[in-house]
Amino acid sequence: MSKRILITGGAGFIGSNLSLALIKHGYEITVLDNLSPQIHGTHQDSPLYLSIKDQVNFILGDVCDKAVWESTLAGQDIVVHLAAETGTGQSQYQLEKYVAVNSMGTANLLDHLVNKKHQVKRLVIASSRAIYGEGKYHCLEHGDVYPLARSQKQMDLGQFEPTCPICQGALQLKPTDENAKIHPASIYGITKQNQEQMILNIGESLGISAIAFRYQNVYGPGQSLKNPYTGILSIFSTQMLNGNDLNIFEDGLESRDFVYIDDVVKATVLGVTAKPEISGIYNVGAGINTSVITVAKSLQKLYGTEVAIKVSGNYRLGDIRHNYADLSKIKKELGFEPTVSFEEGLTKFAEWVKTQPLQEDLYKKSITELKEKGLYK
Repeated sequence: MSKRILITGGAGFIGSNLSLALIKHGYEITVLDNLSPQIHGTHQDSPLYLSIKDQVNFILGDVCDKAVWESTLAGQDIVVHLAAETGTGQSQYQLEKYVAVNSMGTANLLDHLVNKKHQVKRLVIASSRAIYGEGKYHCLEHGDVYPLARSQKQMDLGQFEPTCPICQGALQLKPTDENAKIHPASIYGITKQNQEQMILNIGESLGISAIAFRYQNVYGPGQSLKNPYTGILSIFSTQMLNGNDLNIFEDGLESRDFVYIDDVVKATVLGVTAKPEISGIYNVGAGINTSVITVAKSLQKLYGTEVAIKVSGNYRLGDIRHNYADLSKIKKELGFEPTVSFEEGLTKFAEWVKTQPLQEDLYKKSITELKEKGLYK
């Protein structure tokens, strides 16, 4: 496999860490990023950007600009496409923006590959667990099932756990594998599914190896503490360190698969460096589900704060209840094994947060926006 790699969104959390890792592997990295103020602030001086600024060929540009692809793709052998808008709740009312960046931005990349000369031999796309919607469950009567999105009526009654779509009975949560039903519950999830399908389709059509990584909830030192729309650990941390109480949605028992940034980078490097014949879809996670209330209490202890943790019963339309990754495929085919436990990773994250300047808590602003759109109850 050749040595020149373009990473779109390469100044972001995953992208900056991946860039530095691939440089150590001897790759020449070009980064295309628009340095979104939501992530990097208004002065283009975020630690994420500064960590790569002098080590990569950096191009300030937008994936929605068709002209930018002409220069950025020239001479590249591999494209790792990470550029995307990522807020689940925000996607429910900024539809045009999410479709433009995630779907059309990817279409611009692929349109160039189809219609212009290039030397790209591998495509890697950052997909998401959000494309699954609710994860995989087991019903004692009907076997493995994939619950429908929870209704507003159910949520208003405090019935947060999904039920069997056939008999409405109780369910047992199972790890979600790559063959699970795809039924995203948010515009963000729909656009990530769209990205993944386009990359795999065109990759196959052009004979380009294409890999889609369905990342779970990625966290760790370096993630943006400015963004109030995504990253529950960052959101909770900023609230706590500002002395603000936490409002935990639903009953606090909703859960996610939290995967440490070093493990995500390791999995992605395995995809970049895999044999040319390797293509397909892979889950990337820790393979363990952790409840939101556990996250909140763990951070409270690590920060030594007495801010209140209030389980409110509020909810956001478009949120799922549970999802955690079945890692059987990526372990077998790429040799990936997560190595950082949630306890170890959270401790490293909290220690890093303590060294950072205190950020303004913008979370209430994001909730106000959801309320105004009727998406927060």
